[in-house]
Amino acid sequence: MTTTVTLNPGYFSRRSALDWGFAVLALLGMVFAFSRYSQAMDVYEQGILVASVPAAVALAWFWRPMRTLMLVVAGLSLFAINAYQGDLARAEQVFWLKYFLSSQSAILWMSMVFFISTAFYWAGMFIRGQGDNLETLGSRMAWVGVALALIGTMVRWYESYLIGADVGHIPVSNLYEVFVMFCWMTAGFYLYYEDHYRTRTMGAFVMLVVSAAVGFLLWYTLVREAHAIQPLVPALKSWWMKLHVPANFIGYGTFALAAMVAFAYLIKQTAGEARWYKLAPLWLLGIVLCFEPLVFRKSAVEGGSSYWVIYFGLSALIVAGILWGRRRIAERLPSLEVLDDVMYKSIAVGFAFFTIATVLGALWAAEAWGGYWSWDPKETWALIVWLNYAAWLHMRLMKGLRGTVAAWWALMGLAVTTFAFLGVNMFLSGLHSYGTL
Repeated sequence: MTTTVTLNPGYFSRRSALDWGFAVLALLGMVFAFSRYSQAMDVYEQGILVASVPAAVALAWFWRPMRTLMLVVAGLSLFAINAYQGDLARAEQVFWLKYFLSSQSAILWMSMVFFISTAFYWAGMFIRGQGDNLETLGSRMAWVGVALALIGTMVRWYESYLIGADVGHIPVSNLYEVFVMFCWMTAGFYLYYEDHYRTRTMGAFVMLVVSAAVGFLLWYTLVREAHAIQPLVPALKSWWMKLHVPANFIGYGTFALAAMVAFAYLIKQTAGEARWYKLAPLWLLGIVLCFEPLVFRKSAVEGGSSYWVIYFGLSALIVAGILWGRRRIAERLPSLEVLDDVMYKSIAVGFAFFTIATVLGALWAAEAWGGYWSWDPKETWALIVWLNYAAWLHMRLMKGLRGTVAAWWALMGLAVTTFAFLGVNMFLSGLHSYGTL
């Protein structure tokens, strides 16, 4: 008797020619960056650049749509950088820069595209017979929005150096820049889960929080002219910022994603209820969506008041629409098991990166201020966020936490995270008050 043993192909042998081609392009990109910009980088930044190449290749091999995204972003970013020809004034003179690829133009396009994506996802919920087609359009627009956000970020990075070598920095240093990062990170993680679970209906809920962030970003730009590139304060002139802030916002983005999926879970679970108190998730959404106009009322008096009136009206319409069509929405959503799994995985990923960000922040604090921990309000609330999700994961893994309680906990966790992100800047002062309102 002959036994045949079939061996699974190795990891590298499963790579296609396109996978290897991307790896070569990534390596060539690193060589190009070193040859052109090495004089502007210290040894730590050079180390980050070297480490980013295998990270980008691994990410592209793990999820192949990232390969296309990175190539598009790199190509259009380099096209825009070349169009500047070392002169920032060309942003108002060159057609492609003025209307599409300067950092501010790309980010404004991102804002519009994310709004359109959200509208398509919600239209797919209600228009019978066209749901899949409309949600596909919503998904594609979300991809375009992510690409535009990244292009705007890369070009803004270059623009900061055109202002002056001492001004140049990675654009993750103030509230405007991190809101852009929050938008594309949240949308990007959602698109991965959408592809993995082969369902697009969660996008209607996740893109709501992205659109809310875009709404704040537009107001912040309108009233505070926050898009202007400013020099870094001394404490931020550190290579730690390039690691700490992105890791932090992976946490923020995935926590927000988990909260919106938890909201979808609760809507699906209570869709058949007629009693008003059973529809508490909807009333909570109304409070959250109307939160920004109420909190920023003082600034609204100073400028942009009509903007918040429109925002408030749209928020009320969204809540009313969900209340009216909740049964139809519940039919379109994936199973409760899928929603629960996405919620869990999002929190797990976010917790891992938030933990890394907290450790990096402590190391950065030791370098900048001479101590790892000072109970600054931002640090204190970061610890509260960490403990909240640590407890959620502990209850999930040790006690089998599932269902309604887990969903409500994840949803309320967004309130805690939002205060740590924005509330500290608004109501408390401290060493981290770099994004004041």
